[in-house]
Amino acid sequence: MKFRKDTDLNPASSTRAAPADACGTAPHRAAEPELTPERPLAFEVLATHGAARVGALRTPHGTVTTPAFVGVGTQATVKTLTPDVVAATGTQLLFANTYHLYLRPGAELVARHGGLHRFMRWDRPILTDSGGFQVFSLGASIEHGVGKVASIFPGEAPAAPRRPGGSGMVRVREEGVEFRSHIDGSRHFFTPERSIEVQRQLGADIVLAFDECTSPLHDEAYTRASLERTHRWAQRSLDAFLAGRALHGYPQALYGIVQGGAYRDQREESARVIGGMPFHGLAVGGNLGTGHDEMNQVLDWTEPLLPEGKPRHLLGIGDVAGVFAAVERGMDTFDCVMPTRSARSGALLTLAPEEADVGAKRGVNARHRINIYNARFARDLRPVEEGCDCYTCAHYTRAYLRHLFKADEQLGQQLATVHNLRFMARLMERVRQALRDDGFDELRREVLGG
Repeated sequence: MKFRKDTDLNPASSTRAAPADACGTAPHRAAEPELTPERPLAFEVLATHGAARVGALRTPHGTVTTPAFVGVGTQATVKTLTPDVVAATGTQLLFANTYHLYLRPGAELVARHGGLHRFMRWDRPILTDSGGFQVFSLGASIEHGVGKVASIFPGEAPAAPRRPGGSGMVRVREEGVEFRSHIDGSRHFFTPERSIEVQRQLGADIVLAFDECTSPLHDEAYTRASLERTHRWAQRSLDAFLAGRALHGYPQALYGIVQGGAYRDQREESARVIGGMPFHGLAVGGNLGTGHDEMNQVLDWTEPLLPEGKPRHLLGIGDVAGVFAAVERGMDTFDCVMPTRSARSGALLTLAPEEADVGAKRGVNARHRINIYNARFARDLRPVEEGCDCYTCAHYTRAYLRHLFKADEQLGQQLATVHNLRFMARLMERVRQALRDDGFDELRREVLGG
């Protein structure tokens, strides 16, 4: 599959050329210094609009033009796609899951290949989490009966009864977290030191400190105890990272994670504490509240207290409204499974409001998706989205895609995933250009309405 080339979406070329300025031409720059263990990444803000910013994040495997959406390849793959197809969509960097890769196939095997880049044949930047999200997804998520979508925004979940809680598969204590494998029931113990060791073996460009991701249903007292423990784990992660070394011939960067749930005093404290530690970048994670309004509040509390010169990553957000809110509040990168997971279920992203999924489902992106299973697409000869330059829209009709999904053909999932990833890349391209042209507010109104 081939796509239109775009230097703004090509981190491989960006390692050799300076990012474009507001006029689309590369400014003259002195040669950039080599990345080293002491300086494993470089981040430069190129343009601003309020707290929002366009930047260049240089890593050992290429430069990412920010703000950027991060595709999720949990098991060292974006489901249904080869790495070259993912790159062709304009996806600049990928997010892989430390806990899942530790269990299967094992970090040692990945290390024998020379790290994740060689293991999965992806030559662009990679970010790995610490295993902290699994503290939630295998623990409080099960105990509180909160699913993966509702776990982020339960106040905006489809109107359905919450499932009864069960027994979680994790046990949290000061030293670390005991996990019971979802694969075979075996028990494993993660500490900050072990998480860093595994992430050194995986060899991502950016790794995360070990933390606890709390639930929207945790009370203030539990969230406080978890926050203080996460801060201690952050220091232990830093100590382990600085005591170790990169294993695959290039330096790695370490991000700290700001926690604190939806409690202002805790978020502000965590931003000060984590922001004051010598991390190379910062991530904002954990419970972001029960809806977009609370998430926006959390970011409003957090962003002013973060160091301006360091890159910022928002964990687990990738819906259209969430992207605009995150960019407006100074976030540089954000990952989410939503575009790829929903693609495999026949939910295709589009900015045409008249195409909105107006059926029974509510929740994130209802205004920016179509359900290809709907009968109205059975004879529809149009592409998924007019004007989209992805392989899917260039070659196939909605009617054909509906046929593939109704016939349970895997090609349907592949073509839908290609479109949704390209949709996110094109959206971020427009966001970056709007920030350069001082047109971000206008673009937001155009896309979100109001």
